[in-house]
Amino acid sequence: MDIQNIVVAGKSGAGKQPRIDVLLSEYKLTQLSTGNIFRQYLGAWAKVRERVDRSVLLVDGTFAPDDRIREALLRPAREAGVEPEDARLGFLAGHFVDAGKFVPDPITNALFAAAFRAAGGRGLVLDGYPRTPEQADFLLSLCRELGRHIDVVLLVEGDDEAIVARTTGRRICPKPGCGKVFHLEFKPPAPGGRCSACGTPVVLRSDDTEEKIRSRLREFAEKAEPALRRLAVAGIPLARVPGNLPVFTDQAVRQSVLSALEPVLAGHRSSLS
Repeated sequence: MDIQNIVVAGKSGAGKQPRIDVLLSEYKLTQLSTGNIFRQYLGAWAKVRERVDRSVLLVDGTFAPDDRIREALLRPAREAGVEPEDARLGFLAGHFVDAGKFVPDPITNALFAAAFRAAGGRGLVLDGYPRTPEQADFLLSLCRELGRHIDVVLLVEGDDEAIVARTTGRRICPKPGCGKVFHLEFKPPAPGGRCSACGTPVVLRSDDTEEKIRSRLREFAEKAEPALRRLAVAGIPLARVPGNLPVFTDQAVRQSVLSALEPVLAGHRSSLS
């Protein structure tokens, strides 16, 4: 089945990654995660920032004109072996990240667009984007511009209380380059609380406290759900898959994804033909 792009959405802690893994395996797609996108561009900026006079990049606390920023970053970026545009995007996002603020939609959109274009705009599982109605509108516009489309939204559903219980049991490997995810009940780490891949002691993420989890659940209801409605209005079909399964095995996850997704994809293909 020829698939261009799939959006995977769900509340934080609903269990998106196991479902994404099924899509990557079954349909030979590539995951495009906003988390990785931000790390990529912030990493580019980190290699350049000590070489640049930041007073040139900011005027009275606001961004200098883009042409001025590009000119100021051109030589330092090349000296650091970084694409100047990557450094510019990383600087824009890093300005807000360093201040502990949310990155505004226009900047998030710019980072996403650069990564989406670089990936060819097809064969992708979009993870973590769009998260707001404005991002949804931008995605639709970008797809039209590039002659691409979104085939389906896969929504991983989950009850709030079940998500709180599941997420507080989550553990991750903190080793850079590993990051393997475990769960004390459903997918326990190796004996001694160690990563089964590299042996590093696993840890509770600092943002997996109950207070922060409930804050993320509220944000999903206030921003992500309206974003999904924008995609639905644009004619993109929605497939729902349960986050909680009676038996949580790789095969059970695979079957639940395929049984939810394939009828929706087949119906969408028929409507386009």
